[in-house]
Amino acid sequence: MTFSHRVFALAAALAIAAASVSAADAARRPRKQEEAAPAPVPGDKRDRTVAAPGSPFNGRAYWQAAAQCGGIYFRLNTLYSEAAITAKVIKPDPAAYTRFSKEAEGASTHATTFFEASEQFLVADRKLARQEAVLTYDAVAHTAGDRLKSVEAALQASKPCPDLYKVCRGAFPQACTDTAALTN
Repeated sequence: MTFSHRVFALAAALAIAAASVSAADAARRPRKQEEAAPAPVPGDKRDRTVAAPGSPFNGRAYWQAAAQCGGIYFRLNTLYSEAAITAKVIKPDPAAYTRFSKEAEGASTHATTFFEASEQFLVADRKLARQEAVLTYDAVAHTAGDRLKSVEAALQASKPCPDLYKVCRGAFPQACTDTAALTN
């Protein structure tokens, strides 16, 4: 084992140990309702809203809905990455490592797609600079992602996101340009 492999293994072990400590600490605290959707941020009359009856995003600002989906996929990326580290370092399983790494990469790509759409709407609708747009949607994204504690919960929460993106592509193709986000 080379020095760099030892350093990586030690860093991964420390990260997992820190996660275990925080998980144990979280287990002692009262549980929040995992399924509760984040409260919408107060609207702005400049925001374009989702017109998709039956969708959980109907009537919400596109930037908020896209930020929520981005946060869900970002959390999914984190959960898959943690599973990949475990499959690489703690319980070596090359097949699981490869699968989890691939899933993490896909979730990261989807998160980026939704974050870019959210940013596009904030820049166009509210005339925000890119940095201001990122700061605006970041809180919504974190709230959406942080409430999810398992891969299964994140996958369930992400189910309406491809449909949201289809609606967005149909209505505003200049803001929702990535066709890869159309599948879950």
